[in-house]
Amino acid sequence: MAENLIVSDGNKEQQYQTLLPQIESLLAGETDVIANMANIAAALKQTFNFFWVGFYRVKEDVLVLAPFQGPLACTRIRRGKGVCGTAWEEARTQVVPDVDQFPGHIACSSDSKSEIVVPVIHNDKVVAVLDIDSDTLNSFDQTDASYLESICKMLSATYPQTGHEAFLYY
Repeated sequence: MAENLIVSDGNKEQQYQTLLPQIESLLAGETDVIANMANIAAALKQTFNFFWVGFYRVKEDVLVLAPFQGPLACTRIRRGKGVCGTAWEEARTQVVPDVDQFPGHIACSSDSKSEIVVPVIHNDKVVAVLDIDSDTLNSFDQTDASYLESICKMLSATYPQTGHEAFLYY
């Protein structure tokens, strides 16, 4: 388990390349999904200084706020609503260069200008989403999408491998 996060001074891709093995180390052997979400959010926030980084978990028919770093956030988001609800409904990453141009955007903070939301898929179901907001326009691109999807796959692998999904709702 990593005790100190090493942050690269390089470009975005170099920063992700430095971060990925550290996240892998943080997750190694830890089966508590909430703890893993917390460490991922902290590592992403510390590495990139994004405005807001966090998770929403699927709980019955709504996304519920989970571990995050940044200012207060919306607590519950319905399926198909806003960027997070759309990522859940479509089970695919949403890259939004300007949140004001996204139909139905939910403004938890007026300081948010661009956003990326990546679904966490376990047993072919979206069980959570990773939501990252920036206070500048056009902050996210395919590089972010690719690396964040890898991180979400690592997180998904830490979910218990049971046939029962009830644990996701507590």
